[in-house]
Parts: sequence; C-alpha cells; structure tokens
Amino acid sequence: MDHSPRPTADAAPSRRDFLKSSSAVAGGVLAGQLAIAHGAYAAGSDTLKVGLVGCGGRGTGAAAQALNADPSVKLTAMGDAFADRLEGSLNALNGAGLAAKIELRSDHKFVGFDAYKQVIDSGIDVVLLTAPPHFRPAHLAYAVEKGKHIFAEKPIATDAPGVRSVFATSNLAKEKKLCLVSGLCWRYDYGMRATFDQIKSGAIGDITTIQATYHTSTLKKFPRQPGWSDMEFQLRNWQHMTWLSGDHNVEQHIHSLDKVAWAMGDEPPVQCTGSGGRQARTGPESGNVYDHFSVVYEYANGVKAFASCRQIDGCSNDVSDHVFGTKGTCDIFAHSVKQGGKTTWKFKGQKGDMYQTEHNELFAAIRSGNPINNGDYMTKSTLMAIMGRMSAYTGKTITWEQALNSKENLTPTSYEWGSLPEPVVATPGATQFV
Repeated sequence: MDHSPRPTADAAPSRRDFLKSSSAVAGGVLAGQLAIAHGAYAAGSDTLKVGLVGCGGRGTGAAAQALNADPSVKLTAMGDAFADRLEGSLNALNGAGLAAKIELRSDHKFVGFDAYKQVIDSGIDVVLLTAPPHFRPAHLAYAVEKGKHIFAEKPIATDAPGVRSVFATSNLAKEKKLCLVSGLCWRYDYGMRATFDQIKSGAIGDITTIQATYHTSTLKKFPRQPGWSDMEFQLRNWQHMTWLSGDHNVEQHIHSLDKVAWAMGDEPPVQCTGSGGRQARTGPESGNVYDHFSVVYEYANGVKAFASCRQIDGCSNDVSDHVFGTKGTCDIFAHSVKQGGKTTWKFKGQKGDMYQTEHNELFAAIRSGNPINNGDYMTKSTLMAIMGRMSAYTGKTITWEQALNSKENLTPTSYEWGSLPEPVVATPGATQFV
C-alpha cells in the first residue's frame, strides 16, 4: 500500500491496442533493465529470495507454494497492512514444515501502507503480490520498476484506470524480460489445459453459447472492534467493499469469466448487459457489494456467454462451466466432451495441483531465462469482470470500449488510518456510468 496516487497509463488504450498487448514489445531497452540472468540472483548466489506482500490466507498459500517450487528458495521479507496478519502467516508457514526455507530477520517484517515498497526494496528477486486487489496496480508498477519477477493474484484491479495501469505495466515487464505469472489458477490446471485444447481443436465444432456459474455461500465478516478506524474496518472486510475487492463478480467470479475468455481465445466481448443486487447481505460488515449477479456477454461473432454468480447461505451451490458448439458440448469441470449425448473424450491424465504448478512454472522460467508473461489475459479477464459489474450496478448495457475507457476511479482521497465515507450500495437505473 502507498500514500502516493495510484499509477495509471498516460492515455487509455484503444481496443486495437488492448488486443495487441500480448505482442507489444518496445525496443531500446537498456541492458541494465533486463531480467536477472540465470545464476545471477541476489547477492550473487543461486538462491532466489522471495518477498510476500499481503499475508492473508491466499498469500500464505502462495508463499508455501513458492517455497516448495524450487530447491534453492528463501522467504526473506514479508509485508502487510496489519502486524497480526503477518505474524499469523509466518506462524502458519513455520507450522507447515517450511522453517528451513524461511530466513526472515525482524527488520524484514514490514507493516503499513508502504510495506510493499519496503519488501520490494529489501533485496528480493521474486515478489508475491496478494494484498487486496485495489492495491495491485501500484504494487505491480513498483515491482516492475524495480526489476522483480512477480506472482500477482487475481484480479489485478478494481476499476478501469487500474486496468489501464496494469496494461502498461505488464508490457513493461515484457520489455524487461521479467516473469509475470497470474493467480488465474485454472490456466495452470492440467485437466483444464487439455480440455481447452479439445475446444480449440474443434472437438465441439464452432462455439455457439457458453454458460458460467459460480453460486456459493457468503464470505466471512469481521465485526468492528473498539479502536478500529473506518480504514481498518474496511480493510479487514475488504471482500465486502467494492473499492477494495471489485465486488464478487470481479474478485471471485473472475475464475469463471476467465474460462469464458479462454474458450473465446481471449477475444474481448463487444458488450454486456447485467443485473444484480443484494437480498441477504446485511450489516455494516457487508459493505456495499451485491450478493448476486447475472450478466450476458455478447461477442462479435454472435456467441453469447451467460454468466451468473451468487454468495448467499442456505441456497443450492453450483460451480460449473459448459461450452456448447455446433458438433457437441464440453463440461469444463468434468473435463469431458459429448457429441449426440455420448462422451467422445474425457481427460485421464495427471491431476496435479494448479496452485503449485503456477509457482513451479514461474521459478522454472526464472531459472531458464525464458520469462512467462500472463499480462494479456489477466488484464482482459479483469476488465471483463469489471464490465459486468458496471452493467449490473447501472442497469445499462456497457460496451468493451466504454469499460476500457471508463473514468470511474475507486481510489480513496488518501491512505490513512482515519475516516472514510460509508460505502454506498449501487442502485440500477440511478447509479450512473462514469
């Protein structure tokens, strides 16, 4: 976190620029900006030093996977807004049998809004960015500026200015030959990779329709404690605050939407129309996020994707994705293809652990000097999720161009341990697109 304004791209990219981002590499990069060469790591050793920014449950898991991904890795710096979260994470990692891979001096435990800069400046080689999504653009920009390899959790922003910032940052990471691995973990699942290869090879013919569902229970809340400022209260309940999480269509349902994007070859939708609201969320800990969304995404070739998500206790849960084509259908989670009601293909390979695979491939890429850069799809999938939220919040059909160039900026006036406005729940038909 940082007291300074969040970085944004100087100018909003056009749709053409955005589609070309995966191949946009500028010339003239100084040799000193290039990625760390094989065998030339911190302090001239073969040890890769890792720093963790954001010490919640996902951050702790990412740190454990990073430490298990390579025989010569050390966790040497940790940072979080809250000291108790940092210590809890450290205790969990030690308790998981990873103490031998942790070399954390007391002066490398950083707490506060500037902790990410202190972690990145502490002499690390790789940084794990797992703080609340609102802060990801600033954290990514600083990590790339300082030449660090990165694991960045999803989503990568909560508004369009943040997406545009990451759009520029990920291209700069490519120029510098830095690894940038996304926490959109299904792209690293062996069964999913094989399943999407089937779709791409034409096993179901031309795609006509996609259905993506993420219906699950509600999230944990943290009642306000004596002495907590508005900022602390909202940060503790970050998943329930739109400015911090992007709402659950962005923070959680992005996994389903990323699979839609994957099936469509990461070609962005032309527009979307959404609805949503909150029926079961109550109390200040629920912030201003919705508890259900339903969004229809439309593509230039006529394909429609029907996406819905819900976080309400006591309901039937369903997390599933299906792709329908002219020759058959694909059950994404079952890793199977059917034609005429008969199963014609089913994945039977190694299951693996997608969370571990992310880090295995990240560290292998660093060692080999062949960088991975997931910047293209992680920015597009994040904007796709934000686009759906915008439509549901306003009640308006939103085009990709509108979403990409939106001026809505969810950044608070300052990052201080003080007062913040009470979060306002969006009202379709009254809330305006910005």
